[in-house]
Amino acid sequence: MTLFLKRISSVVLLLSLIMLSPAWAEGRDFLVDADWLTEQKESNKDLVILEVRYHPHRYHTVGHIEGAVQVQRFTDLGDNLAKPIMRFPTKEKFEQTLRSWGVNNDSTLVMYDDSSTALVSRLYGMLELFGYDMSKVKILDGGTIGWTGFNELTKEPTPAPKEGNVTLKEANPQLMVEWMDIYADVVANRKDNIVLVDARPADMYTGATIRHAVQGGHIPGAINIVSLDGVEGQSQTWRSAEELEAMYKDIPKDKTVYLYCHDGFRMSLGWLQLKSLGYKDIRFMNGGWPAWDGAMTLPIVQGDKPYDDDFSL
Repeated sequence: MTLFLKRISSVVLLLSLIMLSPAWAEGRDFLVDADWLTEQKESNKDLVILEVRYHPHRYHTVGHIEGAVQVQRFTDLGDNLAKPIMRFPTKEKFEQTLRSWGVNNDSTLVMYDDSSTALVSRLYGMLELFGYDMSKVKILDGGTIGWTGFNELTKEPTPAPKEGNVTLKEANPQLMVEWMDIYADVVANRKDNIVLVDARPADMYTGATIRHAVQGGHIPGAINIVSLDGVEGQSQTWRSAEELEAMYKDIPKDKTVYLYCHDGFRMSLGWLQLKSLGYKDIRFMNGGWPAWDGAMTLPIVQGDKPYDDDFSL
């Protein structure tokens, strides 16, 4: 073999290894870094930057990326008049919210938060739920920490954008389940093709801590996988594909996965993590734990096992 052919062969082998490597196969092309966003700010006239802070007032007091539009995580990402309030809004309500942010059908959306991408995962999931072109939606990995490592925030208010004209679709029923579905599929009928995941912290799952709830514990049959464990705490960047695979190793990829949490953010992060790993059928519980907990009469399990004695037979 000539030296030229050997070099070509080596290059082909290297490219093959890269394409098969976890970095290539992670399925996370929606994650971008600060350099990417900086370039887009300069070159993309259709760019819309959205900030979702845990404490929304920090958009003003701490600052935001220049040009970012504030997203208020409860009023903008839930049905304000529903019980619980974090049920998904109607298509019409969410469409009007997006338009108020200046979003058009051809807008490139880049969103960031200060909460390990849990908050923007909710927004990302809602965009997919209502049929937005997800090839145009990106998440700033590391959020405010990733940006402020090399850039500054501004306290100057972003001028109100020109109202957009985005048009959404009706909510995709294949991405959402109600409490009745979970009661029927998991609690009553024990369907073996369904896995129910509680994405909250372990102490809330077991019932040791009652926070943002009336009761402690979990829905019978739920396993606990804490979605925030999939993000590096200090940098708030996503962990590697291998680490996420290890987190979700007990869930076969041919199963249907139902996820819930307290207010729709942790479950959305879990949904996005599973999606990045190649899971195909992943669904949000509309209303989350408050929909189950607030009913007061639905069964609840406490402890670190999916089922207690009442449900073990």
